[in-house]
Amino acid sequence: MPALSEVIAALDALWPRERAEQWDAVGTVCGDVGNPGARVDRVLFAVDPVQEIADEAVALGTQLLVTHHPLYLRGTTTVAADTFKGRVVHTLIRHGVALHVAHTNADTADPGVSDALAGALDLRVLRPLVPDASDPAGRRGLGRVCEPPRPMRLSELTEWAAARLPVTAQGVRAAGDPDRTIRTIAVCGGSGDGLFDEVRAAGADAYLTADLRHHPASEAREHSPLALLDAAHFATEWPWCEQAAAQLDEVSDRHGWGLRTHVSRTVTDPWTAHAASSDAATPPDRSAYADITTGAPN
Repeated sequence: MPALSEVIAALDALWPRERAEQWDAVGTVCGDVGNPGARVDRVLFAVDPVQEIADEAVALGTQLLVTHHPLYLRGTTTVAADTFKGRVVHTLIRHGVALHVAHTNADTADPGVSDALAGALDLRVLRPLVPDASDPAGRRGLGRVCEPPRPMRLSELTEWAAARLPVTAQGVRAAGDPDRTIRTIAVCGGSGDGLFDEVRAAGADAYLTADLRHHPASEAREHSPLALLDAAHFATEWPWCEQAAAQLDEVSDRHGWGLRTHVSRTVTDPWTAHAASSDAATPPDRSAYADITTGAPN
């Protein structure tokens, strides 16, 4: 079995910490990396470092949990076990499980989070949406500009995405003409409504990301006929876990480590139910609303 320090070094080579955004919190959160006796033979990859995932890591007998999202993004003053994050830390340490985070350094990697998203959707990656200026090869960066397997109507592409991403309560919602033909699509795993200028500059017909808010989405639709597809945050980032596990498998094979990697199938999206609006729904009763001009009832 390799030492924990060797596996952490391999993770840092795949997703260098210095490539994370300054506000981010990546790297090893807990684990006795300096102990040469700390060994690893099982690794679990997951999106969120929540208690359910910590318990899964323990149940699998892993010595290392790798998550995309940080546990302590904004810092803390306590790891007391009566807080949910503290309980995660206590659970992991008590059972000898280290926690390592690859977040924005995995977003812009080659391959990165958006490559995994494109792969899950069977899209052909053309180039980064926001290239990394420090990458002379032009392969690293945020988001990806892609082509679908064939031109698709927006309605078909929406169903295509919903059938290929993890099942969540939200599913995939779309904005735009359902019959518009989509030949190029930009994708960005995670929250991507800050990239509309870059998407328009790329000339994409559609943009698939997560966490689209009303005002940015509305303004983007007013600027251009750009079609929007909004999926659950978890769903757009989960494919990275499979990609990352495969990358570590390659490293393990190269070094003869014999690591056993696992990808959590636990859905940690916080939303658990969805009810679609009905055409037969009763419209709001406006009879009691006051007239804003006269103050009199309508």
